[in-house]
Amino acid sequence: MTTKKPIKKFRKKRQLTEDQKQVLRDRINKAREKLKPAANLTVHESIRDLPDDHKLSPKKVRQWIKTQKELAASERKSAKQGMKGAYSKQCNHEAYVRNLVKYLRDGDYVDMFYGEYMENKIKRKCVAMAYESDGTPKRDLGVWYPDIGTYTQEMYDEDRGIVSEPPKKKRKRRKK
Repeated sequence: MTTKKPIKKFRKKRQLTEDQKQVLRDRINKAREKLKPAANLTVHESIRDLPDDHKLSPKKVRQWIKTQKELAASERKSAKQGMKGAYSKQCNHEAYVRNLVKYLRDGDYVDMFYGEYMENKIKRKCVAMAYESDGTPKRDLGVWYPDIGTYTQEMYDEDRGIVSEPPKKKRKRRKK
């Protein structure tokens, strides 16, 4: 026993004059113009006008988001196959995407790394000094300070009075 398929009825294509086509073209162009500024509203005003060659320009960050989403998807497949460490990598990619989206939305970069593959490390900068109770400034390693530049391990050792001696050479014992 076979059932008959219903016959599809096709609508006749509407014939438009050139004037009608032009009116429709104008209407769609006007609608597209209204959408263009809305696409830029997702970017915070503090970073909206950054040049494209800036390290953290919105154009670059959008490309990084796309790349990281692709990497997260591939790691998700690997995790389902039971590959060791794939789930951890997937979580790292997804967290990086969340941080990049937050940067575009709020203008605050909260991640310690930047770049398409998180290959560069953010350098921290002190904007307001903090002081100990005795008046000496509080400092962290690797932070740039306006009065001394980047605070290094040698500066830390000097402040604390730590004297580093060169390692002693190990002497080999003679076999008898």
